[in-house]
Amino acid sequence: MISDRMRVLLVEDEPSAAHVLAKGLREQSYAVDVAADGDTAIFQAGTTDYDAVILDVMLPTKDGFAVCRTIRDAGCAVPILMVTARDAVEARIEGLDCGADDYLVKPFDFGELLARLRALIRRGRQPILPERLRVGPLVLDTRARTVRAFTREVALTAKEYALLEYLARRGGDVVSRSDIAEHVWDEHYDPMSNVVDVYVQRLRRKLDQAGAASVIRTRRGEGYQLVAAETS
Repeated sequence: MISDRMRVLLVEDEPSAAHVLAKGLREQSYAVDVAADGDTAIFQAGTTDYDAVILDVMLPTKDGFAVCRTIRDAGCAVPILMVTARDAVEARIEGLDCGADDYLVKPFDFGELLARLRALIRRGRQPILPERLRVGPLVLDTRARTVRAFTREVALTAKEYALLEYLARRGGDVVSRSDIAEHVWDEHYDPMSNVVDVYVQRLRRKLDQAGAASVIRTRRGEGYQLVAAETS
């Protein structure tokens, strides 16, 4: 049983399944609202502060993927557990890519649903990470993992992209070399290595433009900072 009463939106169009799930959740002390179609789910998610959403994929009016995207596009970070009979890998990928936090394939054990729901609620609402990150002349597509700099496409290696995205997500903060290494490299990173500096130089060569200051500034003794370039 959960210690505090949590409010959950259950989105399920099949009446008997919705009844059984809602009953089981209420017996676990959850407060449960039920939506039977996509439009109703979007309305309820936009007007009520839920602790989690259990979202079926196959729905009338709008499917679960569209509902999930709409909720996320509205800036709502409520944890979403997507539930569906579609067990193809492509369907699971689509569900996670559209903003779901977890994916459960029917038929499932009710105990597993409860465990996944508890885990989502424990983690709580995380800030929505945008699909596109913009820093000055840079635009990062975090899904496709592509970069444009000064309106041109820039080809980056996987590690170069990971370093750039980490700096971009830090929102202009000065980030130390050790912090970069911890988040971009693995446990085999040698703290005496200059690999971070080498990769920063590679990024500068690929991203910077003549007549503009570097988009990655060195803060001596502190680390690196991703900033909007200024024309000199």
